[in-house]
Amino acid sequence: MNPRVQPELADLARDLAETIRALQVRGHAAFGLHRLPPPPAPALPPTTAPPPVPAPSPVSAPLPRDLGALAAEAEACRRCGLAATRSRVVFGDGAGTAGLLLIGEGPGRTEDEQGKPFVGPAGRLLDRILTAAGLDRGALYITNVVKCRPPGNRDPAPEEIVACRPFLDRQLQALAPRLVVAMGRPAAQSLLRTTRPLSALRGRVHARGGIPLLVTFHPAYLLRSPGQKALAWSDWRRVRDLLGLLTAGERVRIDGEEVPA
Repeated sequence: MNPRVQPELADLARDLAETIRALQVRGHAAFGLHRLPPPPAPALPPTTAPPPVPAPSPVSAPLPRDLGALAAEAEACRRCGLAATRSRVVFGDGAGTAGLLLIGEGPGRTEDEQGKPFVGPAGRLLDRILTAAGLDRGALYITNVVKCRPPGNRDPAPEEIVACRPFLDRQLQALAPRLVVAMGRPAAQSLLRTTRPLSALRGRVHARGGIPLLVTFHPAYLLRSPGQKALAWSDWRRVRDLLGLLTAGERVRIDGEEVPA
């Protein structure tokens, strides 16, 4: 081959290779060629991912200082026989600036183990009721008329209620709620200082030391008597509506018993 032709052939080969490559990239139909994938992007240098930001924890309103001291006093209380059989004192739980105060009769087995009120089966039902009524458990306060579990989950005895009453009275004074809900006959009779049955106390606005008070069934009773849930739901709708009026500064009419502080 003529040496002068070799450079020309080399140039022609390069031009042809570049043309074919361009047609392959475009996937030119006339040549029956397929589009080639684009060249890979240049690798980026490895980076260290920032640590995840933890979600903020819910913040409850702090309890009044005197309520904290009262809880410590209850922990050491031995005023009645329940102190000998309890595992833990169940003083109360919730927001210190709660507008709504729920009061049951006494802790059950799960509450006695964990030291918090309404965390067992009855507490789970109460949570569902509150959610259905649009009430936030984290924005209210829950306690019982007695702070230690009666053996066998029996009703608190009258002398046990009397021994524990100073704690409940001082809780009411420290919390100053807009509305109180008594759940169950022992709680209602203790707060209103009456022997009237629950059926005669439901459906009316009572007052305890000037604070409006409503009476309803205890959630544990509703677990045993589900047929009463419709009546209970009417009570909780009234709780929601009355709390809304009181929060708005409206006055409510007391048509039941009024009990001094």
